Amino acid sequence: MHAMKTKLLSLLLFVALPFAATAKKDSLHDIKLKDIDGKAASLGDYKGKVVLVVNVASRCGLTKQYKELEAIHRKYKEKGFSVLGFPCNDFGGQEPGSNEEIKKFCSSRYDVTFPMFDKLVVKAGPKQHELYQRLTGKDGAFPGNVKWNFGKFLVGKDGQPLERFEPREKPDAPKVTAAIEKALGKK
Repeated sequence: MHAMKTKLLSLLLFVALPFAATAKKDSLHDIKLKDIDGKAASLGDYKGKVVLVVNVASRCGLTKQYKELEAIHRKYKEKGFSVLGFPCNDFGGQEPGSNEEIKKFCSSRYDVTFPMFDKLVVKAGPKQHELYQRLTGKDGAFPGNVKWNFGKFLVGKDGQPLERFEPREKPDAPKVTAAIEKALGKK
């Protein structure tokens, strides 16, 4: 009887494992957020769009990436793409301002039109925002802390994380734009 149970269990595992390996992880669309004006939002507001999630800062050596982020946002927005900016003060205190100050800086200095959100914590720890837990946590799509300001995560139309780009990777680099175009359904 014991041998029969063992065989049955082995057969069930043999049949079930391929399905478990192909099961999709949870979509990020259920993550609750606040926009830069403090209004409730969620990644579900972008269902059906490809988005580039970026942790941004106003006083960083990489701050000039705002220009390239805005350029790719404008280039692809009519095709179903959006950059999403998430201010954070986790790296060298380079985003100390209030949401109002950040918003003013982005619009006056870089003419940012892409959506900006409430300042949040991207580094691992008890205050890390759920978005970054699910992107970079040990069970996240791309385990490992964000290394600095302007880390980038490409998320598909279905809310599934697709690719991670490190902070120094320019938003308009061929590798990034090719990934955006592929996610939008272009070859």
